[in-house]
This record gives sequence, C-alpha cells and structure tokens, in this order.
Amino acid sequence: MTYLAGKIAFDINAGAPNNGEGEDQKGRVKQMRVGRDVYPYIAPQAVRRWLRDSVPASEPRSRVFRTGSGQKQQAFTQGRPDKYLDDDLFGYMVALKDSERKKDPALPETCQRDTVLATGTFVAVVPNTPTMDFGTMTRGFDAGDNPVIHQHEFYTAVCAGDVLLDLPRVGVFETDGGGLKVALGKTAAQEAKEAGATETTLRGTAALALPIEERRRRTALILRSLATIQGGAKHNAHYGDRTPAFLVLAPMKGGNNPFTRLLQNQLGKVTFATTTLEAEITAWEDQLDGPVRIGWAPGFLADQREKAITHFAGNDRVTIGHPRTILTTLADEVTDKQHDDWFQDAE
Repeated sequence: MTYLAGKIAFDINAGAPNNGEGEDQKGRVKQMRVGRDVYPYIAPQAVRRWLRDSVPASEPRSRVFRTGSGQKQQAFTQGRPDKYLDDDLFGYMVALKDSERKKDPALPETCQRDTVLATGTFVAVVPNTPTMDFGTMTRGFDAGDNPVIHQHEFYTAVCAGDVLLDLPRVGVFETDGGGLKVALGKTAAQEAKEAGATETTLRGTAALALPIEERRRRTALILRSLATIQGGAKHNAHYGDRTPAFLVLAPMKGGNNPFTRLLQNQLGKVTFATTTLEAEITAWEDQLDGPVRIGWAPGFLADQREKAITHFAGNDRVTIGHPRTILTTLADEVTDKQHDDWFQDAE
C-alpha cells in the first residue's frame, strides 16, 4: 500500500488567483490573519478545479446535477467513479431521498466517495498584505461624465500546500458499509461488474476494482495534468503561470506526509530547508518506497536550487529536476508497469 505524498508551491507574481468575498466595488483575494500578519492563500477547491479543468478535453466528465431552490439547494455529480476519472479521484457525495429519485429517475443513487487526491490549503510561505489596485472605466463616455470606479486586490507570494494521492484507492470503489460510505450503489455496482470491474476487498470493506491498466492510466493522466495545470481568476489583468514552481513527491507506505515543512520563512525570505529534508528522510526511511522526487523550476529561488542540486548530487534517495520532467517521468514509469505494487492494498 503506497501513497504519493508531498508538497506543491505556486509562484504568484502580481496575481489574484483566487477571489475572496468582495465588498462594495472592491474585489478581495482570499487571505487569512495570523496575529498581526496577513497571509494570502489559494483555497484547495480552487486548485482542484484548476486540475480538473486541466485534464485533457477528451476525458469524459461526470455530469453535475442541481436540485432544490433557495437555501435548500444541493449540487452533486453522477457518483460514477467507474466511468469518470473526476468522480474517482476528487470524490463526491450524493444524498437524496427516495421520493426525489422517484420524481426524477435520472438522479443517481445515494453514495459517497472520500477524495483519493487530498489537497491542503495553499498558503503564502511569507506573510504579505495584498495591494489594492484602483481603476476606472471611461471609454466611450462623454466629456465631464463621472467614471465607473473599480478596485481589486492582488499580491506576490509563494503559496504552498500539501498533497496526498492514495494509490490503492485509484479505480477501487467500496460497495459495502454503513450510511453514505458506499461509493457505488447497487445498480451502479452491477453495471460496473458487467463492464469488467472485479470484486475485491479494500481495507476490510467489499469493493470493486477496475482493471490495472485503467488504474495506471488514470494515475498517469492526473500526474501529466498537474504538470500542465492552468487556471486562476483575473486573467485579464493578472495572468500568470500556474504550473508548480516547486514540488516534492515521494512514495510512502502509510498516509503520513513528512514533507510539509520543507519551505520555510527565514527572515522574511522563502527558504528550502535542506537539513529538514535530510532529517525527514532518515526518520521515515522504513516508510519510503522509493526516492524523493523534487521538481524545481529554473529561476525559482535560483541560488538555492543550484546549492540543492550540488548538495544532493550522487544521493540516490533524492532526485531533482524540472517539475514537468519529474511529473511526466513518474507518469511514464506508472504507465510502463514499474510501480504496480503501489496499487496493492496492505495485507
């Protein structure tokens, strides 16, 4: 049983990638306060949306349903992880009364899937109060007309968050359990079996598993999509690259993530903690199921990057390369059957 655990950092340069709640005519970015310090952040649901939207257009998406009205509304997908990669990896919850499904038989069965790809909140490593930009709209106005005024925030920061990909659950869906813990309802489970899914046990619970070829494909596809991720708000004024500037990924035999403290605030500067990484590798050596892969974009913390490459030269426990190269190489290894043991459940 193996997880891909790690950390991802986005290098935001004069950007506004995730809007908060505005007030009057002022657009706010998401931010939080710790003591006197203000930390911009990117919400996990925003990054997950970017990643979902960055999956190739040829990949089918699960349909979204919306029911109710006013304050009693809910939205959910089809809840078919056997058919759709996004339902499989990002999870869902469908909670419907039998009476609702009788009115509309197209609605899915009640079911729930906890996310397979867990993402933390991507918080600025170093505090930075966003800047309020002031603008006006006067194009086409007559002389002397009052302008339309607008204001919005933006900031520069390195926003970092933790990630965890639960590989034994990729393409495996619980069919037993209490309450909403069933990932596939009875009808969906029967259809999945007829389409080629096989019965198995996942962490003590009856489940269905897709063929290993499909599980490899989905894992490789999400890694390649992360390598080319796009998204974020205010492209018209604050467009910027949203591919990872820095990432760490390592196969762990348990669900722990020892890489959360690798980017630190030291004297107001984002700093890669080499000694922290070495200490964590030593402490978790019995749980590491392969090398620690570091994707580090050229030009990002450039001096520190060169020092890290020199420091870890010849160390077979650490690999450093471009983020896209690290991710696509790992995806190729998964496709080439080099890591099939990672998908096995613990015995």
